[in-house]
Amino acid sequence: MGRRIDYHQDPAAPPANSVRPSAAAFVRQADTVLLICRSDNGNWSMPGGAHDPGESLTHTAVRETLEETGVEIHATGLVGIFTDPTHVIHYTSNDEVRQEFTIVYRGEPTGGKLMTSVESTRVEWVPIERIHSLTMDRSQRHRIEWALHESEPYIDPETR
Repeated sequence: MGRRIDYHQDPAAPPANSVRPSAAAFVRQADTVLLICRSDNGNWSMPGGAHDPGESLTHTAVRETLEETGVEIHATGLVGIFTDPTHVIHYTSNDEVRQEFTIVYRGEPTGGKLMTSVESTRVEWVPIERIHSLTMDRSQRHRIEWALHESEPYIDPETR
């Protein structure tokens, strides 16, 4: 498995050569949030991944959550749309450099049990007060902070 490298407003970043929609799930249970420790970079994040042909983007969030965490969810709303053109992700396995394009859904757990996958080395219900201490890409931290503190969906500012 290759590595994932995130670049933010970095003039040395490789130029994006693709845009692929992805979906993630913000799943809160009491005062905890479902998070994974990613196997490709060691950072903590919400479960999520790339949209596959033949499925809705909502289904992508539900499927990726189950695959990466073992937890079944029901999508209940929208956290926001995150498409910052100054954030690119370099996947070293195939040299793809994607522009950020993630729709983050709110979800509630409906079943399953915590388990890791090839994409996650750890899966936890993380207490909200502990999230700030986790190693995390700043895009993830921004998404989680928005989900925790804002009721309206996030919409990227109009930039080029």
